[in-house]
Amino acid sequence: MLLSASMQRADFHFHLPDELIAQHPPQERGDSRLLCLNKTSGSLADRHFSELPHLLQPGDLLVFNDTKVMKARLFGQKTSGGKVELLIERLVSDSEALVHIRASKSPKRGNCILVGEHRLEVLGRQGDLFQLVSRQPGFARLMDEQGHVPLPPYIARADDDADLARYQTVYGKHQGAVAAPTAGLHFTEALLEQLQAQGIQTAWVTLHVGAGTFQPVRVDNIDEHQMHSEWLTVSQTTCEQIAATRQRGGRVIAVGTTSVRSLETAAASGELQPYAGETSIFIKPGYTFRSIDGLITNFHLSESTLLMLVSALAGREPVLHAYQHAIEQKYRFFSYGDAMFIA
Repeated sequence: MLLSASMQRADFHFHLPDELIAQHPPQERGDSRLLCLNKTSGSLADRHFSELPHLLQPGDLLVFNDTKVMKARLFGQKTSGGKVELLIERLVSDSEALVHIRASKSPKRGNCILVGEHRLEVLGRQGDLFQLVSRQPGFARLMDEQGHVPLPPYIARADDDADLARYQTVYGKHQGAVAAPTAGLHFTEALLEQLQAQGIQTAWVTLHVGAGTFQPVRVDNIDEHQMHSEWLTVSQTTCEQIAATRQRGGRVIAVGTTSVRSLETAAASGELQPYAGETSIFIKPGYTFRSIDGLITNFHLSESTLLMLVSALAGREPVLHAYQHAIEQKYRFFSYGDAMFIA
């Protein structure tokens, strides 16, 4: 059966009780549930994330996003006295950043914002983002001294010391994200060692997750939605690892939707090749995947582009059925919640 050329946002709606939105990580990293969805049969199985090694086969390849979350949320005030909340979207350099600003009145070019003893000047705007410059001592030190963990909007609390470690993967290397690649939060160093000992291969991409990942779809016809842009890199080594996996008959399993978006951007020509630059790829039902066979992912918001991506891989109806099952079984949802394995 052919998919409709104009699916509606409401086609991806589900009702989630507020109490299932995880407000804190599990007590121990990796102590999460894992809902397994067979994308061929649509069958479901309730497992634990620690069982992942038993669900993979020697020769499979896991592709991780090794971005690292910045302490990107800052609180300050205008020189006129008004309070300001800043969310650094992207560092242009250590002295310049593109920033979301929440204030009673938007600052103008030449205005200054004080964050502690640091002084930031507004250079201008790029769309919804403000260009800010920090003459001294630069944004790295500013975030280190004054920054807060940029928890998602559905976590209804202030960040605390535990979030510094828990809203970060154990393997993050390249700082630049304002949201965690949350499927990776379940992996512990011990689990990674176990997977390696079992013959499971690992590969890496980098996609700096932006605040746009939480941007809702506001149009009814999803074909009219404009995706946000994020920066990524896929190396020659990763491309070669994927080719070798294919040759030996192994599966390529993306850890998180950001890894999917990275690989599919790099394979947009029809052949996976190294890539460094922006992506605004929108993966929705009807999309033909070129680089992956399976996906480890968290549960996503109703009507979100990430839910649409997952539906493109496993089918809208099977995915929504799986979500309803997860709700009935009281799985924990979103960034600090439980996970799915689709293969």
